[in-house]
Amino acid sequence: MAGFADEDDRWYSLASTIEQLAGARSDDEVIDMLRGSARSIVGADGIAVVLKDGDQCFYVAEDAVEPLWAGQRFPAETCVSGWAMRHRQTAVIPDITADPRVPIEAYRQTFVRSLVMVPIGAPAAIAALGAYWDRIRVPKKTEVAMLEALARSAATAIENARLIARLHAMNRDLAQRLAELDGRSGRH
Repeated sequence: MAGFADEDDRWYSLASTIEQLAGARSDDEVIDMLRGSARSIVGADGIAVVLKDGDQCFYVAEDAVEPLWAGQRFPAETCVSGWAMRHRQTAVIPDITADPRVPIEAYRQTFVRSLVMVPIGAPAAIAALGAYWDRIRVPKKTEVAMLEALARSAATAIENARLIARLHAMNRDLAQRLAELDGRSGRH
């Protein structure tokens, strides 16, 4: 199993990742940070970052002991990530075979036996972060709390990155308009 030797290391890594997320300047940076840290922070056998794409859930990134669903899209109404985003709630599923939110056919060929799926974004979820284990288990409250803290920080980082991108676009537009006005008035 991936992870750190003790819980102190996990909390330290969580704090470090949250600090790094605060400096993210794009959705891709946020996704890369989550992919690079979430699995070891919670001691999971796999993680996935899922983006909401209309009525689909797009599995954009993963770090797992075996391939899961990276690059694939699923209808939001038939997958756990869609449920978490739609309900804006964390889904804690100790046994995937015993929970009706799990599309068991999508999981049958994977190592996944239990999972936690956390929505990213408020008031509307724009993504989800999933953690997976290869055995039936009830995730610890601290593991769920760590995933939720990562998701809240990721939501803030994504919003900040998007605001910065809009600000840069507005500045480019303003500079272009000023250049056009200068050109019309004959100033150089």
